[in-house]
Amino acid sequence: MLQRLRLSTLPLSKGNLPIIGGLLLLNLIFNILGNSSFKLSALASNWKGFVVWQVVGNLAGLVTVLTLTGLLKYLPLHVAQPMAQGLAIIGVQIVAARLFFHEAISPTHWIGMLLIVGGIILIQK
Repeated sequence: MLQRLRLSTLPLSKGNLPIIGGLLLLNLIFNILGNSSFKLSALASNWKGFVVWQVVGNLAGLVTVLTLTGLLKYLPLHVAQPMAQGLAIIGVQIVAARLFFHEAISPTHWIGMLLIVGGIILIQK
């Protein structure tokens, strides 16, 4: 029978906040890079472009997983994962979709992003 794992994270202190913030920022940047790369891969006109952007996207994805793993050293899973995913959704919508690819974002999507921001704030409490 499996026993319940009783593992803990490092104690949260003000000294850890820059590390947590840096890991979240890197996670966000590489999430945007990965998703943008997959979009460029989908738009590629030949196999070489497709493969190159797939490799870039997957390497960026690896970095996002590594930064999430680093976050889990400082934050519980139930905080780190939703926070990273929520920021990724917002980052991909605003930076990749809107700024890079000039895709329209409807008012409903903007409201959804505001709700995600509210959820991230509530998770931190």
